[in-house]
Amino acid sequence: MDKTIIHVDMDAFYAAVEVRDDPNLLGKPLIIGALPGERGVVSTCSYEARKYGVRSAMPISEAHRLCPDGIYMRPDIRKYEEASELIHDIWNSYTNIVESVSLDEGFLDVTLTMKVFGGAAKIGHEIKAKTKDRTGLTCSVGIGYSMMSAKLASEEKKPDGFFEINNPESLRNLIIDRNVRIIYGVGAQTAAELQKLAVHTVRDIYANRQAIIRTLGNHGRHIVDLADGIDNREVAAQSKSRSLGKEQTFQQDISDFEYLKDVLRLIARELSFQIRLEGVFCRTVTLKVTYKGMTKITRSVSGEGTNKADDIYGTAAALLDKIEKRPVRLVGISLGGFTDTVSRQASLFDSETDGQAQKKDAAIMKLQRKYGIDSVKTGSEMIAQKRVGS
Repeated sequence: MDKTIIHVDMDAFYAAVEVRDDPNLLGKPLIIGALPGERGVVSTCSYEARKYGVRSAMPISEAHRLCPDGIYMRPDIRKYEEASELIHDIWNSYTNIVESVSLDEGFLDVTLTMKVFGGAAKIGHEIKAKTKDRTGLTCSVGIGYSMMSAKLASEEKKPDGFFEINNPESLRNLIIDRNVRIIYGVGAQTAAELQKLAVHTVRDIYANRQAIIRTLGNHGRHIVDLADGIDNREVAAQSKSRSLGKEQTFQQDISDFEYLKDVLRLIARELSFQIRLEGVFCRTVTLKVTYKGMTKITRSVSGEGTNKADDIYGTAAALLDKIEKRPVRLVGISLGGFTDTVSRQASLFDSETDGQAQKKDAAIMKLQRKYGIDSVKTGSEMIAQKRVGS
């Protein structure tokens, strides 16, 4: 199956958080890291500082020489971690396969879930919008068929960018005349070795494939493959102990709790489809509600594992019945306690055997994988969609 991978990279993350919290820093060359006169390096810097040649990992003495009038600050990791947690929650709401490279950078494999959310491009734009809304920060998003193509795409339109590289041909056309350092894994030392072979650009790699492989062995073969757009690396999913959720923010506060239940039914449907694609079951269902005035509450129930939309919805709706009835700004469901197996007791009211139910589920999943989640709906889901207008 062809992959679809999204790479998200926050724009000048540490510096952007500081500017968000102190607007007086906006438009000024801001350098986060060690202070002038100290031993240390630049953690990150604003784009205004980059115009002076300041870069991440540069010795602070060199940064101060290039930009003596810059504003220098030590990092406040606590603030950055708080922003990162919000960002990662957004990513995790779209797929269970997320590889966090750092506080501000990650890969998302949305191959099996993108149809749920209307396609990869829609997910990418939603990530950008939600990141801005919830953190006040911007990010650059790249969509690709591989990890390298997604990362290159996210770098193409920085800052606050969006770009897609959908196939190897597009990648090759984009990078053919760029420096070899654009290839993943080609650092300063490898670039120096390639220069000895008169290889300076990606075009030169194409013209010297065998010489590169003879000189650098398996590493050289890997470089040639990546230059050709061949990258079979998998996004390394995090532990299944994390949560997976989806929420809906309303333009106007909602007081109709039956309407909220319709929204929860549709959310449960999407989450159920996602975890069934991934072959896991959840033991914990959490209702998330934000009232008018931004008061937030959560209510959770844990029990036997399930991946059924009706189970998830029924639990969330029961929790909704128990909370205070006042205008709601946001409602959502989060799933947790993931497991690969499920132990479910038979009920006297079950009309199907386990075998019949499994065959039915398999047939439904086959249709939804091929044609999308809307290809099969229950009557209750159709009614809820009509009421909610989605």
